[in-house]
Amino acid sequence: MKFNGPVPILRSFDEVKAKEFYVKFLGFNIDWEHRFENNTPLYMQLSKDDCIIHLSEHHGDSSPGASLRILTSNIDSYQKELLEKKYKNARPDIRDMPWGTRDMVISDPFGNKLIFNEEQST
Repeated sequence: MKFNGPVPILRSFDEVKAKEFYVKFLGFNIDWEHRFENNTPLYMQLSKDDCIIHLSEHHGDSSPGASLRILTSNIDSYQKELLEKKYKNARPDIRDMPWGTRDMVISDPFGNKLIFNEEQST
């Protein structure tokens, strides 16, 4: 028996805002999109390297306000890349945490919190 990492489902309310934030700003790829028919809620899978996230516009799939910790390497480089994009709704900073990680917290347009973290080198 083998378990893989979980795939979180985050609530989304606006396809355009979701794609602007996750694809254009954070640099995730859209792996696939699904709708049961035209003019129904969108469900899609996004990925960046080994990180996979599902976004759902379906009521009841998840609640806004979730938090995810995403283990990241070279967080300084990623922060620099994000800041250079001059995204109007986020200017993320990195904080050294007392439990030994360096965290960069970014909230998406729907109230979900993504915590990119890297182990501090000793």
